[in-house]
Amino acid sequence: MADNSLSLSRIGQIAVHARDIDRATAFYRDTLGMKHLFSVPGKMSFFDCGGVRLMLSLPEGGPEFDHPASVLYYKVDDIQQAFETLEQRGVTIVAKPHLIAKMGSYDLWMGFFKDSEDNVLSLMSEVPAS
Repeated sequence: MADNSLSLSRIGQIAVHARDIDRATAFYRDTLGMKHLFSVPGKMSFFDCGGVRLMLSLPEGGPEFDHPASVLYYKVDDIQQAFETLEQRGVTIVAKPHLIAKMGSYDLWMGFFKDSEDNVLSLMSEVPAS
């Protein structure tokens, strides 16, 4: 009989592929301002995302693993200001912040940009409804 008690709910680490670890580390640390934890020179770099570890790593295991990452959505308080800052830092913007849904007490806004390795990332903001 199968044990159905397993219930996954907490993410411990997210892997994002990078072809140039030094370039990607500089982007996440310096451009996005993320907290750098440690690196394995030339292979991996680790960051803290509010208790979830983000690992930048070279694609390993064959061509089926060499593709852009899933979209990561980072929460921010002021999405307009955050995108202005990203633009000032030379980040490639894919889609400027726009309203996704009116959720009653707040409006959900999202915008999309690319990292140094061509992965699409997003900022999201829950803006109090007016």
